[in-house]
Amino acid sequence: MDPPTDPAKLKAQTAYNAASDHFDDEPLAFWARIGTRTIERMALPTGATVLDVGCGTGASAIPAAAAVGPTGRVVGIDLADRLLERARDKALQQSLSNVEFRQGDMENLDYPDGSFDAVVSVFSVFFVPDMTKQVAELWRMVKPGGQLAMTTWGPRAFEPAATAFWAAVKDHAPPALHFGGFNPWDRVTTVEAVRDLLASAGVSDPMVEAEASRQPLRTADDWWTIVIGSGFVWTVDQMGTEAAEHARHDNLRSLEAQNATFVETNAIYAVARKAS
Repeated sequence: MDPPTDPAKLKAQTAYNAASDHFDDEPLAFWARIGTRTIERMALPTGATVLDVGCGTGASAIPAAAAVGPTGRVVGIDLADRLLERARDKALQQSLSNVEFRQGDMENLDYPDGSFDAVVSVFSVFFVPDMTKQVAELWRMVKPGGQLAMTTWGPRAFEPAATAFWAAVKDHAPPALHFGGFNPWDRVTTVEAVRDLLASAGVSDPMVEAEASRQPLRTADDWWTIVIGSGFVWTVDQMGTEAAEHARHDNLRSLEAQNATFVETNAIYAVARKAS
């Protein structure tokens, strides 16, 4: 695909390409854990066809490929080409030949109606400005009798570290980077918000559940590994080396003062089945 021209998409692609080298580091084990939990909730049948949008390094696409078996097929789509390279390597290491990873924009996939037995979106739908339109598009591609699974962050994602991060950014970064701690997923961090989003997109009778979870921090430095292995890295890269180091120092000292031993990785899981 051609490089994205939309500023928000270019920002996301740049951030996650920058994060790719650390995406699968131990402090970011929550990607694989939550991706696997998403697929487990679907109970995918052998031979199913699956589309995973915003697939990253395969946290949900790879367990989906294992679930549907060699007669099934999984297509993973992501804007970040470096994440896709890691996903292909992981699939190869696990001898999975039924999954392919393609660079693409989830707003412009152009698959026909009812192309897949299952469509999966884990931590991706909130990156588009019109989430209702995007969910309706994902639902359109689900076959009659098929499933849509959507996972978003729950309340207090990455706390207490995220608040300390944004405070450090405010102290050391240019004003243009002061986002006040707003994250794109803040629009859908409750069961009610996710259920309302699905209803507005025409998705009927979803099962929506909140699940609390934590990612342990062996030391405060594990949090900075999460920062540079996630979308937070975009802000760090924009700050410049000196300011970023000052922010890192203050962020980690704050966590040490709080005796923080984990960050919250709460998630909202939704699964809906289309009428046959």
